[in-house]
Amino acid sequence: MSYEGDIQWFPGHMTKTRRMIEADIKSVDAVVEIVDSRIPESSRNPVINEIINSKPRIMILNKCDYADEKITDLWKKHYQRSGFSVLCCDCRSGKGIKGFVPLLKRELSDVLARRRAKGMIGRALRIMVVGIPNVGKSSFINRMANSKKTAVGDRPGVTRGKQWVTIDKEVELLDMPGILWPKFEDRSAAEKLAFTGAVKDDVIDIEALADSLGEYLKANYPGRLTERYKLETLDGSICTLIAKARGMMKSKGEPDTERAAATLLDEFRGGRIGRISLEKPGVGSENNK
Repeated sequence: MSYEGDIQWFPGHMTKTRRMIEADIKSVDAVVEIVDSRIPESSRNPVINEIINSKPRIMILNKCDYADEKITDLWKKHYQRSGFSVLCCDCRSGKGIKGFVPLLKRELSDVLARRRAKGMIGRALRIMVVGIPNVGKSSFINRMANSKKTAVGDRPGVTRGKQWVTIDKEVELLDMPGILWPKFEDRSAAEKLAFTGAVKDDVIDIEALADSLGEYLKANYPGRLTERYKLETLDGSICTLIAKARGMMKSKGEPDTERAAATLLDEFRGGRIGRISLEKPGVGSENNK
């Protein structure tokens, strides 16, 4: 991948979110960290690691239906070896979500045992839900609550303030706004975040980004591209190839590469090209162990 654009993302509410997490971390029993299965490491904010410290944590590999199954399984084993409890799920469809509460209770069995010993029966487990924008925190909470308590959207920055959501008598979730970095030091990680929509498109050169994604897909998932866009060759700019294949032409007969770029990114983000992962354990950015 070779996107050369400058990706920056630092809206003011990110600083506010960090302060909220720091203020509330002492009042919760555990933390649920949600990441995008396609980019598990790139979608983890090291700042969250610093704040959470030794608090019990469950890692949720969300959007698993969009990611390469074999690679997702490698990530699950990787994080389990690092000491995390891990759940693979797709919060939009609900796949795997029923496993969360049993996993949570196993993770916090010592906490529950201490409470029973002290006669603290009926006190709900309080769980903080964290993650960067657009990894599916609100979808996860809505699935758990079986309602539309939180705003859900495909754009980053939808959840603006923290809110408590009661799952049942035994579990309460604290939904925190997504938090990104003040500056991306790792260009590769920033690029992957842009591919998946965690960074707003209006701060990015969409066509250059789509071409970079296209180069990665050519190298790693060529069959997905040729099948989805009915391409006879993968030689040349992917945006030009898609524009010609889909009949996206400007008035002068030139390929509308900007429209093709938007199509490629939209269809990748929605899983319509197929199950694709952008990083593997041991390859690329791994800054959170």
